[in-house]
Amino acid sequence: MFDNLSSKLDKALHVLKGHGRITEVNVAETMKEVRRALLDADVNYKIAKQFTNRVKEKALGQNVLTALQPGQLMVKIVKDELADLMGGSSEGLNLTGNPTVILMSGLQGSGKTTFSGKLANWLKTKKTKQPLLVAADVYRPAAVDQLKVVGEQIGVEVYAEPGNKNPVGIAQNAIAYAKQHDKNVVIIDTAGRLAVDEEMMNEIAAIHQAIKPQETLFVVDAMTGQDAVNTAKAFNDRLNFEGVILTKLDGDARGGAALSIKSVVNKPIKFIGTGEKMTDVDVFYPDRMADRILGMGDVVSLVERAQEQFDEEEARKLQKKIAKNQFGFDDFLKQIQQIKKMGNIKDLMGMIPGMGKAMKGVDIDDDAFKGIESIIFSMTPAERRNPSIINSSRKKRIARGSGSSVTEVNQLLKQFNQMAKMMKMMQGGKGKAMMNMFKGMS
Repeated sequence: MFDNLSSKLDKALHVLKGHGRITEVNVAETMKEVRRALLDADVNYKIAKQFTNRVKEKALGQNVLTALQPGQLMVKIVKDELADLMGGSSEGLNLTGNPTVILMSGLQGSGKTTFSGKLANWLKTKKTKQPLLVAADVYRPAAVDQLKVVGEQIGVEVYAEPGNKNPVGIAQNAIAYAKQHDKNVVIIDTAGRLAVDEEMMNEIAAIHQAIKPQETLFVVDAMTGQDAVNTAKAFNDRLNFEGVILTKLDGDARGGAALSIKSVVNKPIKFIGTGEKMTDVDVFYPDRMADRILGMGDVVSLVERAQEQFDEEEARKLQKKIAKNQFGFDDFLKQIQQIKKMGNIKDLMGMIPGMGKAMKGVDIDDDAFKGIESIIFSMTPAERRNPSIINSSRKKRIARGSGSSVTEVNQLLKQFNQMAKMMKMMQGGKGKAMMNMFKGMS
């Protein structure tokens, strides 16, 4: 996500980050490089120019040239301006109404149907809501079936009227159905087109007028850059939507849409899609995204994801096992499953300060744990409980069963033993004090 932009901004700010003398001249030169980086990320020229002008004015106004650490102050100004450019602060959903009605809009192929499912899942798990998905796309042949598959995946009911070609009627009937069946959020997936056209706009405007939703969200593919911003403006002129959803940010997104859309339509980005799984959705925090773009990581989001998967009872059981030297591969598998639930591995690594730059160009498969899991599943229950019994003949059998080599089995056993020792150390002394400190912070 934004790898190219991050790299170019880092290069542009490199001189100012150092301990060399900072002057008005090299501040101006740096701003030119920053502007080039933004333009290369497909940010509108006018927005890029306004951005760099504001940064330069603030830098000179805050006496950056005479500051004790001028480079750091300059980077902070750029970071704050990036956050402001993307909206300043996060904005949640308006969940008033009984039921709350959310209308999804956007072009075909933007990920609207998939994100409708992700949003339903997010509301169900985070806000303990009872959502209803509504199939109001009456044109695309597979649209209803696709939404039903999504609904089955997340355990959310899908309302559809296969014979009805009137999306306004379907939406109204779905809201009535929701009231009768105690569904407190209705998410309406509407038809998209390959391009903005009058027929499409009239239809979505008619649905909007008939149901008066609490939230109208515009879903846009982040990889389409400046075109996405132009499309957003066309939709906003007709619908006056409440917020933007950016999908496919796990792909080769240059960042133009995320950086430009707020300035053009003056509406917040509310959520981002970060992967293909139904759980790959995040609330959009402009300040955290600015940190990540500048290579500062996003520790807050990383901790939040970890806390979501944290089970206090399981943690207590694990602590007891570690204290008694009973930590085995079954416990290790549980830890792997928790990490996998946190999201895309490369995305998680990018949240660690400094790791984004280090991971540039490194391809981490989402199935990075597959080899480890295969080796563990090839062990007997007794071997998983007590790894110390695994001798050379057992290693050969495990390697054959998992399609790996004895060397790979040895490597996993070595890493496992090192981790078990480290976890044992963390149980007492400094480790215990550190863990208590983290508990106090959470």
